Amino acid sequence: MIARRSFLAGAMLAPCLPWQDLLAAQDERAPTALPALGPPQPFDFERLRQQAQQRASQPYQPPALRPPELLERIDYDVHEAIHYRPESALWAQGDGPWPVQFFHLARLFREPVKMHVVRAGMAREIVYSPRLFSYGPNAQFAAALPDDLGFAGFRLMDRDPRQQDWLCFLGASYFRSNGELGQYGLSARGVAIDTGLPDAEEFPRFTQFWLEAGAEPDSLLIYALLDGPRLSGAYRVTVGRSPAVVMTIEAALFTRAAIQRLGIAPLTSMYWFGEADNHLQVWDWRPEVHDSDGLALWTGNGERIWRPLVDPPSLQTQTFADRDPKGFGLCQRDRSFDHYQDPQIAYQRRPSLWVEPLEPWGAGAVQLVEIPTRSEFLDNIVAYWVPQEPVAAGAALHFQYRLHWVADEPYLPALGRVVAVRLGWEDPLEARPNAPRQGALVVDFGGGPLESLSQDAAVRLMASIKPGRLLGSRVVSVTETRQWRAMCYLELAGPEPGELQVRLQLGDHPLTETCVYPCWLPAAPA
Repeated sequence: MIARRSFLAGAMLAPCLPWQDLLAAQDERAPTALPALGPPQPFDFERLRQQAQQRASQPYQPPALRPPELLERIDYDVHEAIHYRPESALWAQGDGPWPVQFFHLARLFREPVKMHVVRAGMAREIVYSPRLFSYGPNAQFAAALPDDLGFAGFRLMDRDPRQQDWLCFLGASYFRSNGELGQYGLSARGVAIDTGLPDAEEFPRFTQFWLEAGAEPDSLLIYALLDGPRLSGAYRVTVGRSPAVVMTIEAALFTRAAIQRLGIAPLTSMYWFGEADNHLQVWDWRPEVHDSDGLALWTGNGERIWRPLVDPPSLQTQTFADRDPKGFGLCQRDRSFDHYQDPQIAYQRRPSLWVEPLEPWGAGAVQLVEIPTRSEFLDNIVAYWVPQEPVAAGAALHFQYRLHWVADEPYLPALGRVVAVRLGWEDPLEARPNAPRQGALVVDFGGGPLESLSQDAAVRLMASIKPGRLLGSRVVSVTETRQWRAMCYLELAGPEPGELQVRLQLGDHPLTETCVYPCWLPAAPA
């Protein structure tokens, strides 16, 4: 479980100030507080790819951490008071795509990253100095910080007077955007290694970044060097915003050692409870708490699947085998404020994140890992693509894909979609001490062809569960909402969850996507 949500939220909501152009650091007339730039070095993606491959052929060298005693004292409150100085900036004067701000190292972000700016095929390092930051009431830190401490990461800023950030790289290989609705939520990563396995998960990190203005107006190229004990990699990320944030990613990966489970295009989110299971949460006044409410899949054969997220009683991994998937994503479909009732956190505006492969990925699977949580401050959901072929030591892998930070999934089908899922007793007033494994699942579908169906249309409910059995099912038109409701009465075979699959059809033609839901039933009422 990844205990980093609160810290990231504070780091990226800190006030932002207008800046001057960082490249003016080389101008003798510029203020001395501007950062220096290192000597120019030739740079392109092929050089970065070769650097990653060469690094993977050598033993892994962990980063040197210093001074640990100072970084330990920079906790959440101290870090929130540290701001990049307004007189230091990259591209704030409009000579680049977007203003850039750099993060200071802290207790949770101890490992420095090197930052470079690229122009005309030449890269120059942006040199860290404690003079680039204001430390507020904790200015005593600045006197003891070394001049080569390094940055923790960076963020892209709006150009409007509010100067809010909209894309952030901070911590290991994590990055995230507030998307088109202007609210941070889930994160993406470079790769995931052994997520959900008994052995400890490995977190490779981006050790260096190179920033370059793209060919299109307002586009940005981000190059990154990834390194970890078992893998090194080179990334080229093209970023655009219109207003959805779209990132086109090319990744060249090289392994030092065999990897049991390599996750490509991993997404990390939080789900605590929603309408299906909020009756299990008795200590929170809000109806729902989650950054994402489901995993959407568009399989290689064209099937659409919606897997609502759960907070499981124990760690679980679900595998959706596929070949050449068209896309998948962790999504926040529920946009009603009334369903969350939290104006400060604004879960109704959290982005959905969709992965679109740009080349055939072959055989493999989308895996969903769900970790039990009792708090909204811990990321407990991970989804990624796993290649079918084992990843051996000395392997060279290449992937191209696009990330869409959006309000809704791109490339929506002409099908009805899952609107809500609810799980409970068939009759909440009836005690069932002799049938504790029986219950009811209600799935509401809406949109698409369901909008124009008459109430007496011959809609068929296609449902199955395993392990377990269906005791009965029916489908009804909900006239008040122009939606259709599937009601499934089920019996589980044992203590493990039963996987229920539900969709609606008209004749042999599907009307909706397929809902796949893992059914845990609450204890029998007393």
